[in-house]
Amino acid sequence: MTDLSNIIVVAVEHAVAAPYASGKLADAGARVIKVERPEGDFARAYDALVNGQSAYFVWLNRGKESIALDLKATEDKALLKNMLRRADVFIQNLGPGVIESLGFSSDELLVLNPRLIVCNISGYGREGPRSEQKAYDLLIQAETGLCAVNGIGDEPARVGVSVCDIAAGMTAYQAILEGLLGRSRSGKGRVIDVSLYHAMADWMNVPFLQHKYGQFTPMRLGLRHPSIVPYGKFACRDGKDVLISVQNEREWKSLCADVFGAPTQVLAPGFESNKVRIENRAQVEAWCADQIVKLDSDECVARLSRARIAFGHFSELKDLIDHPQNKYVTVATDGGDIELLAPGSSVRGESKCYGGVPSLDRDGNRIRAEFSPERVRVASNA
Repeated sequence: MTDLSNIIVVAVEHAVAAPYASGKLADAGARVIKVERPEGDFARAYDALVNGQSAYFVWLNRGKESIALDLKATEDKALLKNMLRRADVFIQNLGPGVIESLGFSSDELLVLNPRLIVCNISGYGREGPRSEQKAYDLLIQAETGLCAVNGIGDEPARVGVSVCDIAAGMTAYQAILEGLLGRSRSGKGRVIDVSLYHAMADWMNVPFLQHKYGQFTPMRLGLRHPSIVPYGKFACRDGKDVLISVQNEREWKSLCADVFGAPTQVLAPGFESNKVRIENRAQVEAWCADQIVKLDSDECVARLSRARIAFGHFSELKDLIDHPQNKYVTVATDGGDIELLAPGSSVRGESKCYGGVPSLDRDGNRIRAEFSPERVRVASNA
C-alpha cells in the first residue's frame, strides 16, 4: 500500500513540465496513464545517450503506463473521455488552446467528473497578453530575468538544466497534492493552472524585491554571490578549487582567525561588515584568494571543517558520477536497467520500488480494453 494507491492519473503530456509532475505522482504510488501522440512524446527523441534512449525521457517517465492516442480521431477521443470519467487527476501541457479545441475544456471535464483534479500547464498562464504564446524553457529563463542575473560581466547565461520546466512541474505536483487533500474534505475537484513563467517568476522574488524596493540590480558574477562576500571559488596551492560561503559575521571572524590565521583582518578597513565587503568586493576576494592559495586543498578543507565554514568542491560531471553522497535508484528500460540519481526526499524506515520506463503504447491494448465503451456500460449498470 502506497500513499497514492488507487489514485488514477491521466496525463496528456510531452517534454518536461507535465511529465515531471506526473512522474512524482507515479513515484508516490499513483497509477499514471501517459497519453502520447501516435508518434510518441517528442522527448523520446531528444537524444539517444542512455542505452539508445533519451536522458530526459528515462528520468521523467518511470513507473507510467503508455498509450498512444490520436485525439483528433472520434474513437480515441471517446476512449480518453471514458478514462477521465474514472480518473482522479488529469494533467495536460499541450499548446495554448489545443486541449480545448479537442473537446476537453476544464469546465466540461468537471461536468463529466466533478471529483476530477484538472491541472493545465502552459507557458504564460490562461490570462494576460502572452497567454496564447508558445514557450520553452530558455525563452522563459530570458523573460523572467533569470538569464539577466546569470553569467559573467556583460554576457548573460542560461541555467544549464531546464529549470523553468522543472519549477513548473514541481509547482504542479504541489498543487495537485493540495487538490487531492482538499477533495478528501469537500468531495469536489478543482481546476489548477500552472505556467512556466509564473513558477519561475516566483523563484525570482529576491532579485525582484531587491530591484523594486532597493533599486539594486544584481551583477552577473558567475560563481560569486551578489549579496554575500566572500562567496565563490578559490584556487588552492595544489591547483584544486574550493568554494566557500560566509553567511554571517561570526563565520567571517572564524574564517579570518581559524582558517587564515589573521584575526585582525576582521575589522580592517573595507572588511568590517558584509555591506562594506560588498562595496569592496575586489579587495576582499583578492585577499581571500591570497590566503587560500597558500594552502593545499586537503589542508584548506580541514581548516574550513574545523571552523564550521560552509565549503564545497567544484565538481565536473565525471566527479558527480562518483560523488560520495550519491544515492541511486534502478529502473528497467527497453535498453536495460538504468541507474538514476535518487529523488531528493526519502522516508525513514521505508524503501520504494520504482517502475520501469514504458515503450510507446506498451499498455495500449490493455487500457483500450479496460476503458472500452462496452466495459464502461457494464460498470455503469452494475
